[in-house]
Amino acid sequence: MTDDGTGGRVAGDLPVETAAAAAARIESGAVLGISGFGSVGYPKLVPEALADRDDAAALDLTVISGGSVGPEVDEALVESGAMARRYPFVGHEALREAINDGAVAFHDRHVADVADEVRSGGLPSPDWAVVEAVAVGEDWLVPSPSVGSTPALVAAADRVIVEVNAAQPRDLEGLHDLLVRTAPPEREPLALDAVDARIGSPRVEFEPEELAAVVRTDRADTTYTFRDPTAADRALADELAGFLDAELDRNAAFDEALNLQFGVGSVGNAVVSALDAVEVGDRDVAYFGEVLQDAVLDALDDGTLASASATSLALSSEGQARLFANLDRYGEQVVLRPVDVSNDAGLIDSFGVVAVNGAVEVDLTGQVNSTHIGTDVVGGVGGSGDFFRNALCSVVALPSTAAGGDVSRVVPRVAHVDHTEHDVDVVVTDRGVADLRGLSPRERMAAMLDVAHPDFRDALADYRERALERGGHTPGGFDLAADWPPDATE
Repeated sequence: MTDDGTGGRVAGDLPVETAAAAAARIESGAVLGISGFGSVGYPKLVPEALADRDDAAALDLTVISGGSVGPEVDEALVESGAMARRYPFVGHEALREAINDGAVAFHDRHVADVADEVRSGGLPSPDWAVVEAVAVGEDWLVPSPSVGSTPALVAAADRVIVEVNAAQPRDLEGLHDLLVRTAPPEREPLALDAVDARIGSPRVEFEPEELAAVVRTDRADTTYTFRDPTAADRALADELAGFLDAELDRNAAFDEALNLQFGVGSVGNAVVSALDAVEVGDRDVAYFGEVLQDAVLDALDDGTLASASATSLALSSEGQARLFANLDRYGEQVVLRPVDVSNDAGLIDSFGVVAVNGAVEVDLTGQVNSTHIGTDVVGGVGGSGDFFRNALCSVVALPSTAAGGDVSRVVPRVAHVDHTEHDVDVVVTDRGVADLRGLSPRERMAAMLDVAHPDFRDALADYRERALERGGHTPGGFDLAADWPPDATE
């Protein structure tokens, strides 16, 4: 294995070349399987080189990733006109605008399904896998800070280009637990009996003849910037802590263990901080989720969490530096898996996960919009549906208002439904907790009024009254909600 000055990275006599030379191999109309999830672990130089090609506007590329990636993919390829179609997530403004303008065709997917969709033909099969790694050999690679759908994309691709990134620690290999699952109908259940158990390999394997090129880079990922929690975030965390306390006390399923998942972002960090106020007793507490962020490291450090399983390290610069400096210690507690394992329905069910995820808005019957404002997409459904549908307890956590208090996030009817009322158990806002389990639609509408902001409760109550007068099992309708939203200043 050759040494690039920061430790062994490239094994043997592999075809190392420039990003421009590697990008020149990719033909117009190609389908690219791109590594990356949580905006880390994605290739950087080859996508930029594709965007810089003279024929970029005619490339007509389809891009598939595990989840969100960085600007070198979702800005450079979009702005050059090289990207024609994108799966399965929207994470950057340039891509968002292109999708809403119709310039890029976008198909949203539950991220746990991407690997199977690629294997079975539901999504296009990649011509090329372009993957970031911390090391590569003639028939293997070690992913960098995310896994996502990389094993499945590499397995499905005809050719592989590997960007070996010296800015990422070589010892990240110790976090990975990787496998390509057997396809249905021969698929067997995953034999994970603990959150920190391992059943795979630290490396992604491929056939030697599939490796087309190795490109060296030392460009770091763009780290996350988490805003300080607002008063609403802290109030929401307090309400969630109160709910968890009551749930642990009443639900025998949590007598021995509490396994948590929560979405990425400042609200997610606030949610973890709420655990300090929860009486967990001698229960084993672990994180079984999709994205590991700073608050998870904090909880591992202070002993609140015993272990954490995810598919991506979505950290701030401080959090990333802390993890990279202590990989030996965190390697005993943190596992990175493919997203079709981290978000596997059977594992979420068997671990009895409490899933806490945000949303754009939720309506009075408990339907959730996670992806749209009006008719414009603002993000992808990501893994929220994987957890909402399969968790033992699914919680929507969101502030009661947006836009400085001018917009209610509790609405009569959501215009776009990502998660139906059948997949939502509890709604938590800074104004309270609505436990919707076992309630009829009419009862849900009453419970949801209690978690709406007071400035909007009268208008929501008026809609509910008019809906009840109309009747039906699920009263209401879009025509009754046509005059929404009201002016909060009136």
